[in-house]
Amino acid sequence: MAEAVATAEPDWLVERRRKGASLARELELPTPKSKGWEFTDLSDLDLDSYVPGAGTVDGLEGLATEDGGPVVLPLAEAVERVPELVTARFGSIVSSDDPFVARNERDWTNGVLVYVPRGERLAEPLRLSVLQEGDGSLGWRALIVLEEEAQAEVWERYATGDGDAEGLFNGVVELSVGPGANLRYVCEQELSDRTWVFATQRAELARDASLEWVALGFGSARGKVRMETELGGPGSSAKVTGAYAGAGRQHLDFDTTQEHAAPHTTSDLAFRGVLADRATAVWRGMIRVDPGAQQTDAFQESRNLLLSKRAHADAIPGLEIEANDVRCTHAAAVAQVDLEQLFYLRTRGMPQPQAERLIIDGFLQELAERTGGGPLREALSEALDRRLGEILAEA
Repeated sequence: MAEAVATAEPDWLVERRRKGASLARELELPTPKSKGWEFTDLSDLDLDSYVPGAGTVDGLEGLATEDGGPVVLPLAEAVERVPELVTARFGSIVSSDDPFVARNERDWTNGVLVYVPRGERLAEPLRLSVLQEGDGSLGWRALIVLEEEAQAEVWERYATGDGDAEGLFNGVVELSVGPGANLRYVCEQELSDRTWVFATQRAELARDASLEWVALGFGSARGKVRMETELGGPGSSAKVTGAYAGAGRQHLDFDTTQEHAAPHTTSDLAFRGVLADRATAVWRGMIRVDPGAQQTDAFQESRNLLLSKRAHADAIPGLEIEANDVRCTHAAAVAQVDLEQLFYLRTRGMPQPQAERLIIDGFLQELAERTGGGPLREALSEALDRRLGEILAEA
């Protein structure tokens, strides 16, 4: 297991931490009257009551810099060993003028740098497991940079080492995809159901860059995950796929933005959720087309399946369009298991529990088909099947 390297930090990072601490004191937490926070109540959250806790990262063993090739290092170690790769890029994509980002800048201890130079690629997918150990807070920071025509696949999994731990996870992820580069990024959240989760994740795409982003939300008690994609270069494209599954009294909140800042860009977002017991969820999506971003092609959808009359989901799509030659569409739906499908399967001799499982599984597995073939599709399918089995067993 890899842990943050204890070392004297450079002046620029010390100053960023100082600024983060100052902003953390000044910036108030969002209230239900704050835009985007109407459905997630933070009134009983005391951020300062969570003392910094321990965390470990599996998956970085044996990885280091390569002369002229990709660089994969714990972020604290990268600050010391390859400062030229970190200094100018750290904090360049996600603004610190936010109460959660400010606290991350003040407190982060664990993180990763992934840097792939021009024309290079990671030979194998990088799979990281970030484990929060015990109670307390954990700040995670990821900086992933692909230069022109580079390729990489990075998987992150957030989990709790002790399933009964009560904690707070606060992560910041910055994705920089250079001209013609191709990044596949997977983020899976399986924290304990007594943990708050806050994640601020943003990607910037240059000319002809492509991003495939997969987000899975299975754990945590409450919180919010914010995912922003800026298509800043002509010809860039992004496919974002999300799945969440909650049970008990979990509250899952995803806030997504597809910002088209250049002409001839494409984005395709699809989220699906399954909720049992008294679980609740909210997805809020925004397609933003900036002035001059003509020939934009953007789509977003959110579909939710409720397995209990006490479960609840809100799906809120949105459009902000400032160009006149675009194609932007959205769809949202909240429903229960289709009784006609259930009746069809029952009349053919299938027991009701098995029939329901088949319908729900098909609802989720359509997401896996968006990723095409290969290891990612198989891993996503297995993760969805495993989580579905868990929530059905609890229902």
